[in-house]
Amino acid sequence: MYLDNQILFFFSALGAFNCTILSLYFFFFTKEKNISNFFLGGLLAVLSIRIWKSIFFYFNPGLSKTYLQIGLSACFLIGPFLFFYIKAKQNSLNIALAKYSILFSLFLIVFVGVLAPYQNHLELWKKYIYLIINLQWIVFIILSAFSVKQVFAKILTKSDKINYDEVWILSVLGGVFLIWLAYFTAAYTSYISGALSLSFALYLSGMVVFYKRNETFKVHPKKEKYVNKIESEEVNSILEKIQIAFNSKNIHKNPNLTLNLLAQEIKIRPQLLSQFLNDNLNKSYTQFINEYRIEEAKKILKQDSNLKMEVVAEYCGFNSSSTFYGAFKKATGTTPLNYAKT
Repeated sequence: MYLDNQILFFFSALGAFNCTILSLYFFFFTKEKNISNFFLGGLLAVLSIRIWKSIFFYFNPGLSKTYLQIGLSACFLIGPFLFFYIKAKQNSLNIALAKYSILFSLFLIVFVGVLAPYQNHLELWKKYIYLIINLQWIVFIILSAFSVKQVFAKILTKSDKINYDEVWILSVLGGVFLIWLAYFTAAYTSYISGALSLSFALYLSGMVVFYKRNETFKVHPKKEKYVNKIESEEVNSILEKIQIAFNSKNIHKNPNLTLNLLAQEIKIRPQLLSQFLNDNLNKSYTQFINEYRIEEAKKILKQDSNLKMEVVAEYCGFNSSSTFYGAFKKATGTTPLNYAKT
């Protein structure tokens, strides 16, 4: 093997190896045992199977057709694992739907593989099954992107902060799309580009996520200067409407409550609500909404200190335990667990 091939093998195999290790970590060794980690572990596992197949086939074109079939079949699970991982992170997962979708995908893979094995039906796999797999993959990527449209809205409008979990979600989504694109365009570039894309995506995502793990990822907002100030009477009116919406309807407990939805609820323009928060209260929307959620959490913890923190976080409107812990400590200077003991 020439030096350039050795370097190519090293970098492509490095990503596949790390992907395998990470999948084992999220399956068995992560401290936070939850359903989202299961789906992330599954996603990384099927990605690693696909990538290892590509590496071995690139450097050994005589690789058994059975291994090629396994690698291609794994792609059929990438999309579902990605989609249900994001749904789980958003606390909007339909567990029954996820379970039966994964089981159906596995059944379909086995059924097609037994009925029409790759080595006996090369043309069928190359012309049709490969195309179906790629189309199913990109459909799930699009569905996943649509489910995080509110996060993209934050970035485009530059009006709010992206939290740690949202950074995770965007990193995973972007990485999977990059790998799909590499394989989809492999006929015009290089077959090994998929493996190299995995290495690039893993390390880029790692740098972003771990750099931001102890702080909120902030999109720097444009400097706004509100020429027309809100009258004091209107300020009081807006605040009163918000308090009514929170106290009587508990809408702040909705984890998907956005600035636009809140503005719609209290029947004012989103721009006016944004100005009220930024100019009059000197707070971001996330900071403002989290203050109410934290107060709710403090009441619950005082009433029953034995409740699981995940339950408290979900009840108060947080998308994840990590977001809840970070917001609670920032507001109170202590962790929810320590607060419950006092």
